[in-house]
Amino acid sequence: MSSDQEQRKEDPKPHHEMMADREKAIKRNPHGNFKEVEASRPDWDQQRTFTFTKTVKPDWKPGQGGNDGGESLKKEHIDIDPYQDGRPAAFNYKLLISAIIPRPIGFLSTTSKDGSSTNLAPFSYTQVVNHDPPVFIVGYAGGMSSAKDSLRNLVDTGECTINIISEHFIEAGEIHQIIQIDSLILLIGIMTIANATSVNAPYGVSEWALTGLHPAPSKDVKPSRVKEAIFSVEGKLMNTQEFESRATPGKKTGVLAVIEGVRFWAREDAINEDRNLIDPAVLRPMSRLGGITYGRLLEGIELPRPEWEEFRKDAEPAGLAKPKAEGQ
Repeated sequence: MSSDQEQRKEDPKPHHEMMADREKAIKRNPHGNFKEVEASRPDWDQQRTFTFTKTVKPDWKPGQGGNDGGESLKKEHIDIDPYQDGRPAAFNYKLLISAIIPRPIGFLSTTSKDGSSTNLAPFSYTQVVNHDPPVFIVGYAGGMSSAKDSLRNLVDTGECTINIISEHFIEAGEIHQIIQIDSLILLIGIMTIANATSVNAPYGVSEWALTGLHPAPSKDVKPSRVKEAIFSVEGKLMNTQEFESRATPGKKTGVLAVIEGVRFWAREDAINEDRNLIDPAVLRPMSRLGGITYGRLLEGIELPRPEWEEFRKDAEPAGLAKPKAEGQ
C-alpha cells in the first residue's frame, strides 16, 4: 500500500467530504437558491470590452489628498484583533478575501512524480513578486503532512504551469472547488469551467475531463499548459514555507510556494510586437472578490508617474515640499 493510500485510509472521511463539511462551516454562499437569484439578474454582456476613462479628478493637485471632498474622513474605523478570544479563523479568511480585492486567479497544472496523474486547480492566493528572475507565490491551505494533489505534485516534481483565467473559461476554471480544494477552499464559487475545477470531487477524478479544457505541451516542464489560457507561465519550485496556527500552536495551517517562471506563453493576438505587453482587452482576466463573487476588468485609467521637477512646480509654491519629520 502506498503512503498516499495509507494516509487516506487513516482519514475519518474522504477528502471531498471533509472539504464539503468545511465549506458548510464557512457559509460562503449567501443565497438559499442561487439559481433562482441568478435567473433574476441581467444576462452577461459579451459586447462590453475594456475601455479607458478619465481619472476621478483629472485636475488633482499636490496636497489635495483624496478626491471625494473629504467624505471618507467623516467615517470612523473599527479595529479587529485576528486572535480575539472566540473569533474563528474562518472569520479572518472571509474578511481578508473580501477586503484584499481584486485577486488574480492562478490556475495551476501539475503532474505526479511518476507521471501517472495530473491536477488542475485554481488559486486566488497567487501573485507575481519579482521580475528578475520572474518569481510567483502561491498559497496552499494545510501543512505539508496533509498536502493534497496540487501541492504534493509541486513539491515532488518541482514543476508546474500557472495559467491566467479569462472570461471565456471562468466556469471551467473554478469548478475545481468540487474536484479538490487545495487552498483553504479559496475558490468555491459559481459552478463554471474554471469554477468546475474547484469542485470537491473524489480523489482521482480528472479535472481536465470534468472541465472540458485542453492540455497543451510545455517546453521546459512536464505539466501541461491550459490551451484556452491567453497567458501561461512554466514554473519551477524555488522553496516552500509552512505556517503555524497562532490559535492552535503546532497545527500547520498553510504553505507558501515560491515559484520561478522559466518560460512564458502568450496568445499571438494578445502580445505586442516587442513581446513585453499583454492587451487587457484580449486577456479579459477574471478576478476573485469575496464570498462567491468574481470580477471582470472593463475599465481602466492611466496615471503617468510624476517627475519631481514637474511635481515641485505645484508643491513648492504651496509650501508642500517639507522635510520629513519624525513619525512621517
